[in-house]
Amino acid sequence: MSIEISVLDPEADASEWNRYVERSPGTNPFFRAEALELQAADSGTTPHLLAGFKGQEAVGLFPIFEYNKGPITGVFSPAPFSWSCYLGPALLNVDKLKQRKADRRTKRFLDGCLEWIETELSPVYSKFVAAEFPDVRPFTWNEYDVAPGYTYVLDLERSTDDLLDQFSSDARSNIRNAPEDQYVVEEGTIDDIDRIVDQVRSRYESQGRSYQMNNDFARALYELLPDGAIRPYVCRVEGEFVGGILVVESQTTRYRWQGGVKPDMDVDVSINDVLDWHVIRDGAENGLEAYDLVGAGVPSINRYKAKFNPELQSQYTITDGSYGMDILIDQYRKFR
Repeated sequence: MSIEISVLDPEADASEWNRYVERSPGTNPFFRAEALELQAADSGTTPHLLAGFKGQEAVGLFPIFEYNKGPITGVFSPAPFSWSCYLGPALLNVDKLKQRKADRRTKRFLDGCLEWIETELSPVYSKFVAAEFPDVRPFTWNEYDVAPGYTYVLDLERSTDDLLDQFSSDARSNIRNAPEDQYVVEEGTIDDIDRIVDQVRSRYESQGRSYQMNNDFARALYELLPDGAIRPYVCRVEGEFVGGILVVESQTTRYRWQGGVKPDMDVDVSINDVLDWHVIRDGAENGLEAYDLVGAGVPSINRYKAKFNPELQSQYTITDGSYGMDILIDQYRKFR
C-alpha cells in the first residue's frame, strides 16, 4: 500500500496533529500545532503540516515553512529566522518493523513529502535540519546535499550519583562544594523568561553579535504549550537573579534551549555548573531519558558542555537549491 501525503491545518486539525506528535519518538514541543503557528508568525512564513498515511495509519510528520521574498520561494524546517530547537521529519509506528520494511516506509514517506514540496511550492532553495531522524539517505537519493552537524546528549537513565561521578573533576568540585546557603536554583516563573532572554541578549551584544530572540515569542510558548514544556531554571544569589537556562522538555528529553551564558555578577558559585546539574538531576529523577545540550560545533563552548560526559551525536543539515540563495533568504540562527 502506498503512502499518501496529507496537509493538515494548524488550526482546524490541531488536535489530530498533536496526537501524532505525542506518539512519535522523534518530536519535541516545537512540533506541536500551537508552536508551529507561533514560529510561522514570528518568521513571516506560511506553515504546511505534512503528514504521511498508510491507509488510516499515520506513519510520518514533516512540518515545513514556506518563505517568500519577491519572486523567491524557500522551504525550511525549522523556519528561517526561527529560534526553535529541532524540526525536520519524524516517523511514527516504525519501531517494530523489520529493517527492510522500515527502510521502504521511510523512503516512501520522504519521497512523497519532497514531491509535494516540489509540485506545490517549487522552491528555489530548501533547508531542513534533521536532528532526531537518523535515516537521511532518501534526501541523498533525491539529490539533496546532506552535511553532518553535531550535538551532545547525556544519558539520564542512571542514578544521579552515577551521573555526577562521570562529570569532569572540576564540574564535580564546583557542584559538590557550592555553598548551599549562598544560592538557590529553582524552576522560575514566566517573568524569569524575560530575565534569561535579556541576559543572553546582553552577552551577545557585549561580543558584538546580534541576538534577535523575541521575548514575547518565548513567553507565548510558555503560555500555549502544555505545562512543563518550557521550564525556566534560574539561579539566585541573595534573592537576586544571576543566571538561568530555558529548558524545553519532551516526553523523553530535556533540551538546553537558551541561556547558560557567562553571568554578569562575580559570585563564589559556579552558576552554570549548578544550573545544569539541577536540570540534569531533576530530569533523571523525573524519569526522562536524555539531556540534549543543543550543539557541539563551537570548540570554546564544547569544552564546557563536554565536562558532563555526554555522548556526541550527529544531526544533518539538508539543502537544495541555487548557490548563494542561502545568503539571501536563509538566516538560520546558530544554537550554542
